[in-house]
Amino acid sequence: MTAGAMRLLVHVPGEQLIDREVSKVEAEGPEGFFILLPNHIDVVAALKPGLLRYVTPDEDEHFLGVDEGVLVKCGSELRVALRRAVESDDLERLWDAVAQQFLELDDHEQSARSALARLETGAIRALMEIER
Repeated sequence: MTAGAMRLLVHVPGEQLIDREVSKVEAEGPEGFFILLPNHIDVVAALKPGLLRYVTPDEDEHFLGVDEGVLVKCGSELRVALRRAVESDDLERLWDAVAQQFLELDDHEQSARSALARLETGAIRALMEIER
C-alpha cells in the first residue's frame, strides 16, 4: 500500500463492490458530512442514503451512490457495509439514481413501517388501559 493511503473495502449483501487504495473519503452520516484521511483516528459511523466520494492516491475522484450503511475505519483499513450501492463517474446521473432508488421508500417498506407504527400504537393503548 502506498504511504499516506487507506484501503477502502465496500460491501453490499453477497458482494464486495470496491477494494482499492484511497487517500480521502467523504460521506454523510446522521450528524452531517465528514471526511476521513489516512491518519484519522479510528471511527465507526452510520451512513445516510446519499453520495460517498473517494479520491485515489493519483487524485482520481470517484462517486458511489449509497443506501443506509455502516463505515468502520481501523488503522489504514476503511470498511463500508451498505444495503445497496451504485457506482458511477457521472455525478448527475448518479444523484438521480440515488434519489429514485434510495431516498424514496418503496411501497413494501412503507407498508411495513405503517404496520409497525400501528402495532406500537396498539401496544401503547393496551398499556394505558392496564394502568386504569
